[in-house]
Amino acid sequence: MSTDITRVIAMDTYDIRFPTSRQLDGSDAMNPDPDYSAAYLVLRTDEPGGPEGHGFTFTIGRGNDVQVAAIEALRPHVIGRSVEELCADPGLVSRALIGDSQLRWLGPEKGVMHMAVGAVVNAVWDLAAKRQRKPLWQLLADAEPEWLVSQVDFRYITDALTPEEALDLLRRGKEGRAERERTLRAQGYPAYTTSPGWLGYSDEKLTRLAEEAVAAGFTQIKLKVGADLADDVRRCRAARAAVGPDVRLAVDANQRWNVAEAIDWTLALAEFDPYWVEEPTSPDDILGHARVRAAVAPVKVATGEHVQNRIVFKQLLQADAVDIVQLDAARVGGVNENLAILLLAAKFGVPVCPHAGGVGLCELVQHLAMFDYVALSGTTEDRVIEFVDHLHEHFTHPAVVREGHYTAPLAPGFSADMRAESLATFAFPDGPFWAADLARRTAAEGDAVEDVVAADVVEVTA
Repeated sequence: MSTDITRVIAMDTYDIRFPTSRQLDGSDAMNPDPDYSAAYLVLRTDEPGGPEGHGFTFTIGRGNDVQVAAIEALRPHVIGRSVEELCADPGLVSRALIGDSQLRWLGPEKGVMHMAVGAVVNAVWDLAAKRQRKPLWQLLADAEPEWLVSQVDFRYITDALTPEEALDLLRRGKEGRAERERTLRAQGYPAYTTSPGWLGYSDEKLTRLAEEAVAAGFTQIKLKVGADLADDVRRCRAARAAVGPDVRLAVDANQRWNVAEAIDWTLALAEFDPYWVEEPTSPDDILGHARVRAAVAPVKVATGEHVQNRIVFKQLLQADAVDIVQLDAARVGGVNENLAILLLAAKFGVPVCPHAGGVGLCELVQHLAMFDYVALSGTTEDRVIEFVDHLHEHFTHPAVVREGHYTAPLAPGFSADMRAESLATFAFPDGPFWAADLARRTAAEGDAVEDVVAADVVEVTA
């Protein structure tokens, strides 16, 4: 092996979990007690003092170990690879990981295995951006259209988008790019917030956080709905009173409803002027989404955070089933597949409003939306990135929102680096936080057993 070639020599993985369920942060109709978690990896090279590639995928607690194991299964595809080769063409590792015939059988291109592919692919892009000393959005915006097209897997989508059409979209996206980049750096990218709307929050907390969101410059908030209609009517009324008539109010059912139920429930909330209803039914139900969209207009239909690949997005767009595409940085097969999704949305003229929140999703997805604005769609009209103000302190370069806008990241990379102390503290199950938590719960269970025994003794004695 030549010593003048920099190679990937290690892929470290981590099971990282945060106890968000204790404050009901992230709670919704389908996920009442999420512990926001990351199946996290670091690609290390043999370049002394050189950058590392960081990536992860998001889960909500139990099963995060399964996601880590899936990432581990991809190790042979990256260890020993030339760093220069991977960074010059991240599509190489994307094609290799997706093309592993035996692992592909576990999908194909869906579920835990595909999310693992996305985590590794995103780590490669993070490494590539750091080596170019650019934030990822700028690396993509500066890239030649022909190279970007070479990064996209067009299998199964050429009936909706051909390489030639993608190239034309990207070439047209270059027009006016410099001015849009200056605007982005000066003004940022519009955001909306879900922080007031978790289903487990009291009406008082919802109202307070909604008022604070408007004061902070947000022009859209989102509420979780779908567990109880009477509760949703009351909560939407409180939210609308708090934000006034001019702030957009979106609602998110997190896949809770059947199709007919989704229609009836959304129409029951129509008096509160919801801007969109998100995930009204199963993310795999293209025709169901189309039926909901036709029935609830002018309320828009948004979906995407659980859409598993570019093929399903293609069909949602072909079937006129969505008004808003909500891509997720860590659900599909990484940056390469998200490029395909952005191009599909641009071809069909459908706005992209990315899903974020969780652990690090705000940090990642801002780069994709900013590239789309600067060098593809060329607009932020009716486009916003979700923002949830949780767990950003655990990242070296956290997402920053000011006056309702994401500020453009300037640090090289994909903003994926988690602080070393956070990786150590919240590693599951042996990190200091979780070890202490287990000790407390064990002691509490022991005390409870002693109380029961003591009560039994008293009863028997009596």
